[in-house]
Amino acid sequence: MDEHPTESNNGGTYTTLTLIIQAILVIGLAMFIWRRDWENIFLTILVIALTLIPAFVFRRLRVFIPPEVQLIAVGFVFLSLFLGSAADFYYRFWWWDMALHAGSGFLLGIVGFMFLFLLNQTDRLPPGIRPGFLCFFGVTFAVFIGVLWEIFEFTVDSFFPWINMQSVETGVKDTMKDLIVDTLGACIVGLMGWAYFKTGRYSFIADAVRKFIRKNPRLFRKSRKSAGQGDPPH
Repeated sequence: MDEHPTESNNGGTYTTLTLIIQAILVIGLAMFIWRRDWENIFLTILVIALTLIPAFVFRRLRVFIPPEVQLIAVGFVFLSLFLGSAADFYYRFWWWDMALHAGSGFLLGIVGFMFLFLLNQTDRLPPGIRPGFLCFFGVTFAVFIGVLWEIFEFTVDSFFPWINMQSVETGVKDTMKDLIVDTLGACIVGLMGWAYFKTGRYSFIADAVRKFIRKNPRLFRKSRKSAGQGDPPH
């Protein structure tokens, strides 16, 4: 696959933004240590550790994760755990939880889409999987994980009601709003994937998939011997 002319520039931008987020986390950690805020010290250390997972995966498993995917994952962890929990954005802004659920649907939709798309590049799936099914799988994967999360919240509140993850006063309404925005975020990814398959034009997800395949050829060695089945349109 030929490299898109702006890919290297975009990759540098994504990496820079990721490093900025990590720098903010380190500054936040220093502030919490100064205040002796032990709960947020632990939470911030956890967030920093999560943002370092892509680098750990590359060093230990030699699997390259595209910078745009790293930025999405790091950004979501930063927004949800650091700003949401440590900085109390969940309580300061009523829409914060809904926005993050939409973001989680978007992120999980990308994970589901990329998982099946990349698996289709190998000989582990029957040939001829339709693009529509790949997009549909991404959406259903994200919604399924969203449902599991809501079950988790319900279970936690059942055994530890003081935690109140589902907002007892509006539990059903809160759950339905979360599932709706999860689905909307996932559908956006599905539409982006469908547009890519139909037009062959580069997109955010397509760039990440192409880069992942090119940088990790050993993961797709078998598929490259099988007449290029499952290759996206150019």
